[in-house]
Amino acid sequence: MSPVELGSRVDQDEARIFSETARKLGTTPADAVKIFVSAFNQYGGFPFDVRIRPEPEPFATEAEAQDFMDSHALRMFE
Repeated sequence: MSPVELGSRVDQDEARIFSETARKLGTTPADAVKIFVSAFNQYGGFPFDVRIRPEPEPFATEAEAQDFMDSHALRMFE
């Protein structure tokens, strides 16, 4: 079977970040897309969870919960 070309338009900044990340991972943007298509086909859909809202995860410790609250409280005063 002969290869076909897939194309998509994306925001210029998204394309730049995608290209930089692909290169940091030791691949090309074109190969990253090929890897995604292969994984998508193998999984029968997205190879990661797709949801509107992420499921909340409980804090591991009370200290972790307190750190979270402290960091958000500080943001309110910035």
